[in-house]
Amino acid sequence: MEIDRVQKEIAPRFAFEGRPVECIPFGSGHINDTYRLTCQSQDGEMHYMLQRMNHGVFQEPAALMENVSGVIAWLRKKIIACGGDEKRETLNLVYTRDGEAFIQDSEGEYWRAFLLIEQARTYDTVEDPEIFYQSAVAFGRFQRMLADYPAATLHETIPDFHNTVDRLHKFETALKADACGRAAEVAAETQFVLERRDLAHTLCDRLSGGSLPLRVTHNDTKLNNVMIDDQTGRAICVIDLDTVMPGLSAYDFGDSIRFGANTAAEDERDLSLVSCSLELFEQYVKGYLEGCAGALTPEELDALPLGALVMTYECGMRFLTDYLEGDHYFKIHREGHNLDRARSQFALLADMEKKLLQMQEIVGKYR
Repeated sequence: MEIDRVQKEIAPRFAFEGRPVECIPFGSGHINDTYRLTCQSQDGEMHYMLQRMNHGVFQEPAALMENVSGVIAWLRKKIIACGGDEKRETLNLVYTRDGEAFIQDSEGEYWRAFLLIEQARTYDTVEDPEIFYQSAVAFGRFQRMLADYPAATLHETIPDFHNTVDRLHKFETALKADACGRAAEVAAETQFVLERRDLAHTLCDRLSGGSLPLRVTHNDTKLNNVMIDDQTGRAICVIDLDTVMPGLSAYDFGDSIRFGANTAAEDERDLSLVSCSLELFEQYVKGYLEGCAGALTPEELDALPLGALVMTYECGMRFLTDYLEGDHYFKIHREGHNLDRARSQFALLADMEKKLLQMQEIVGKYR
């Protein structure tokens, strides 16, 4: 049985405090398999998160864990220096009994462990604008604390993850191949993508030209990757560091807006419901710039609204590319699911384009 194997074979290889007494499935993540491990010691119970990394998605676990452990160590020093609680304000790795950040088990699977952050939770949807604001503060603070981290030393665990020019090339390749005979039915969506070729180049060209600095970026800045304290309602910790890589601050900001300021679900079929809420956009700008506390350059601040457009464009392209290739990357739950997702993203982008000036004015208000 899987849980028995985890408790008997995997857990003893990590330097947990106490004796493992319970192991149960934990969380709702779609990539890694996660368990909550309870250990009993003389001082009481300790809870840990034991995780099997998805080797299919992350094919270089050593490089990934080098990124994760390096960023965590950096954050811990910053938090301690500011008098914060390093056990709650960042993830804390539990190392193996051999001092390693992860193990490989007898079946070739890779495992790691973290101290569980107690009395805090994550949210999957923006139930309250205050929660969205708190997530923005957390991601802004994450950016500020890592502003002087040598970003170029990080591994690209997923090469070209936010290289929008490369995403456009992949889309055009899939369109030409038309492996599933679906190209004819997405003519309108194809035209929408191709009419915006210049948008794909905007941030990439600024990075290569040196006007935007390379940063440590999280690259999965969804609301549910921030822990919110149960008692205070404040954001305390950014989690899920698997996609931490070199990138642009506009990527992280833009993806948060794409996900959190959308008035509809990511796969909404009724496109009349899809729009970018300027109220939520302003909440996020306010929180993000508060968290950044001056860490961004004027050029980066100028690029933030554009980041929302580029990330929405890129995500829509990825959904459409996957649809053309037969839905092999994103999980689908109905026929045409990826096409619905692409159409929803493109509707959101079209609305953002109409509101770009207002978005720029909001950033100007808080910079």
